[in-house]
Amino acid sequence: MASSVVCISSEDGSEGHEAAALAAGSLGYRIIDEDIVARAAVEAGVDESVVADVERRKSLLVKLIEQFGTPGAGMGAAYGAPVTAGEPPSDALMGVIRSVIEDTAKGGNAVIVAHAASLALGDRDDVLRVLVTASPETRAERLGPARGLDSAAAADAIKKGDAGRADYLRRFYGVREELPTHYDLVINTDKLSAERAARLIVDAAS
Repeated sequence: MASSVVCISSEDGSEGHEAAALAAGSLGYRIIDEDIVARAAVEAGVDESVVADVERRKSLLVKLIEQFGTPGAGMGAAYGAPVTAGEPPSDALMGVIRSVIEDTAKGGNAVIVAHAASLALGDRDDVLRVLVTASPETRAERLGPARGLDSAAAADAIKKGDAGRADYLRRFYGVREELPTHYDLVINTDKLSAERAARLIVDAAS
């Protein structure tokens, strides 16, 4: 069965956004990313920055990781932050974001990037759920030049990005551990280019 919607999740430096754009072009689909935030803001009657803040909001644990690095065994307790700590986003705005994702999927012919759309639309048969990943080392090597960071800073940025992404999945969808089985297709771009990754996505969606 052909997929009318492709949801692409990716990690920093994995070239997931590049692969998504190429796949959307080949499929003739719309590519949806920040449109989700813009539409959710309109429906909720708030500024886009309010919706973006809900998505970016971090639990105390992630803030500690960003300030001190990977926490030791006692750091969470020492700062009053259990490992599962998380400030839930506004229930109302969370519902609006998910509603916009679902409404976008109803229109079909779309590649939806980020926003954990694979989890929001996981029960739909016409949706292809894709994860684009790579090793932390490869991702840091790519991220450094792109953001003008040295190797140490790039590695730190990858660590913080991964922590924030995991925190998002936990706060919005209660996912404590992301698994390959959350997706229909997992692509490792350690050796594959964004172009080859896009071809795999197109083949799987067709």
